[in-house]
Amino acid sequence: MLKTFDLVLIGVMTAAAAVTYTIKHRAELKLEEVHRLEAEIKLEKDTIDLLKADWALQSQPNRLERLVNAYNAELQLQPTESTALVHAKELPMLKSEVPVPDVTEAKASAKGATVASAKGAGGAAKAQPVPTPAPRAGVEQHGVVEDEADEIETGSVE
Repeated sequence: MLKTFDLVLIGVMTAAAAVTYTIKHRAELKLEEVHRLEAEIKLEKDTIDLLKADWALQSQPNRLERLVNAYNAELQLQPTESTALVHAKELPMLKSEVPVPDVTEAKASAKGATVASAKGAGGAAKAQPVPTPAPRAGVEQHGVVEDEADEIETGSVE
C-alpha cells in the first residue's frame, strides 16, 4: 500500500513540476516580448527626436532666407503681412457645426409673419426668417454627413 501512495505522490510532483516549468516558460516569453516592445518604442522615440532635429535644421530662418534669395526669380515670393495671420478660434464654423434650426420655431415664425403682414400691423412684431441649411452633397458615415469642404488639412507637426 505504501508503494501505491508513493507512486501517486511521484505523479503529483511530476505534474506540478511540469505546470511550474510551463508557467516559467510562458513568463520568459512574455518578458522577451516586453523587451522587444521597449526596444521598438525606444527606436520610435529616437526617430521622432531625429526628425525634430532635422525639422529644426530645415526651418532655420537664415537657411530659408538663402533659399528665398536663390529661387526668388522662379517663385516670386512676397512677405506675409501680419494682418494675414489669424488664430484658429477666429475662423468661421464648419458647415457641419452650424446649428440646425428647430422646425416648430420656423413654422411659428412663418405663421406670425403671415398674420402680421395680413393685418398690416408693422413695427412691433417683426419676424425674422430662420435660415435653413442648404442640401449638402456629401457621404454619410455613421449617421453623419461629411462634406469635402469640412475636411481641413494643416501642415502642422504637432
